[in-house]
Amino acid sequence: MLTRFVRVQVTLFVVIAVVGVAYVGATYAGLDKVFFDRGYTVTAQFPTGGGIFTNAEVTYRGVPIGRVGELRLTPAGMEADLEIDSGTAPVPADTEAVVADRSAVGEQYVDLRPRTDGGPKLHDGSVLTQADTKIPLPVDVVLSTVDSFANSVPKPALRTVVDELYNATSDAGPALDQLVGRGIEFVQAASAHVAPLTRFVTDAHTVLDTQVQQAGAIRDFGVNAKLLASTLKASDGDLRTLIPAVPAAANEVSALIRDSGPNLGVLLANLLTTADVLETRQDGIRQLLITAPQAVAAAGTIVRPDGVHIGLSLTFFDPPPCTTGYSTPYRNGLDTSVRPLNTAARCALPKGDPTNVRGSQNAPGGRP
Repeated sequence: MLTRFVRVQVTLFVVIAVVGVAYVGATYAGLDKVFFDRGYTVTAQFPTGGGIFTNAEVTYRGVPIGRVGELRLTPAGMEADLEIDSGTAPVPADTEAVVADRSAVGEQYVDLRPRTDGGPKLHDGSVLTQADTKIPLPVDVVLSTVDSFANSVPKPALRTVVDELYNATSDAGPALDQLVGRGIEFVQAASAHVAPLTRFVTDAHTVLDTQVQQAGAIRDFGVNAKLLASTLKASDGDLRTLIPAVPAAANEVSALIRDSGPNLGVLLANLLTTADVLETRQDGIRQLLITAPQAVAAAGTIVRPDGVHIGLSLTFFDPPPCTTGYSTPYRNGLDTSVRPLNTAARCALPKGDPTNVRGSQNAPGGRP
């Protein structure tokens, strides 16, 4: 026999259980929306359903803020009512609605991803057009694309790549672990020096602009480098002969420097003066180097063991000598007084005259 107190307890428990089950059932069925104001509704337009379903979750930056309501077909696709709960954070109107997968097996939901933090907010009756929505690729398209890609790869080549990857990573666990560890340290160091990295990226723009401006010079450098490489290739035999001789030549130079001591610097300084003189007379030196071998070769035909074989041909007045510019004021032969030397006497004929022009003005001189 139950006492009155026990009967009251059982009755209260049954009432509470019925109310709780009724509330949960009504909430799950959406009956609470009929009697209570739970927020506002936003319409999202999609080209296709993308796997979304009624009562799917709606999130804002990953935080649940509502549920998907009624789904409707339209001539351009479908519409979904996004029922946003009251009391949630306001969502900017410039927002993208993305149908995302919570896991690999599906369970799609709608994630609201704002493009900006400010501006107008979504309200009851707002519409997100298809330009503001995105759906995932259908599974059949993904699988078909992967299958096509796999079939396009030659199996022997794919087998070779897999084998080489295995050989490359086999027994490389410690090295890979060290690589990952160093990568983490690198990322941490980069995070600690964000400002210098930002300046580096900004300054890189200036460097790249300079490279664009110097594109012609860089292109010429590449062409010249190719020509240099071609020349080196053509001189391969000479280089192979030269390279073994370099150590011996280097030893001789080292011996010269060691034996000369500090006097080598004085010698090089004096050679600088000589080089300055020779630099202005390059034309004459070039002519000397061209003519000297011919003169030496001719000397070999003149001087022989049985004597000297040479012939002279006198060519007086062919061409005639130069007399213009050598005249002096006439004086009587009996006048033996001292007169100043005529230092201005010279051949005054211009260059190119058929006369045998002579004089220092026609001798090759140094460059200015």
